[in-house]
Amino acid sequence: MNMSILIVDDSSMARSIIRRSLEICGLQNIDYQEASDGREALELLKSGTAVDVIFSDLNMPNMGGEQLLKHVKGSPRFHDIPVVIITSLYSDFKKNNLLAEHAAAVLQKPVTIPQLNEILAEPLGLLGGDDLDLEGDEFDLGGEDYEL
Repeated sequence: MNMSILIVDDSSMARSIIRRSLEICGLQNIDYQEASDGREALELLKSGTAVDVIFSDLNMPNMGGEQLLKHVKGSPRFHDIPVVIITSLYSDFKKNNLLAEHAAAVLQKPVTIPQLNEILAEPLGLLGGDDLDLEGDEFDLGGEDYEL
């Protein structure tokens, strides 16, 4: 059975960029699920859809990433699912609060490939930490060039 990753963001473009970035980092044969906010993500989880990792934006309508994190980590059924929070409103204070609420990692937008590769290696353990050397490389993320 393939690994399943849930990407939660109110922007379809942001969801596409995260997915493409994960593929560039070497994650292949992944079953990607998408949700446009935390409520939709919880509905997906409660429906029985298997999810191994959640990547969630922090600020979304209806239910944001912090509330989603609290629901996931407060649920006996879902508390083992790692949740990575992605935010444009990054601060050390916010990062520390989210980590205290058991986020697996907190990433600042725009997410870089090396930054994503690092958290895929540790704390998520999905890649060997030195699998990719991407400094200075360019990638096509679906219509936009992405240079590191």
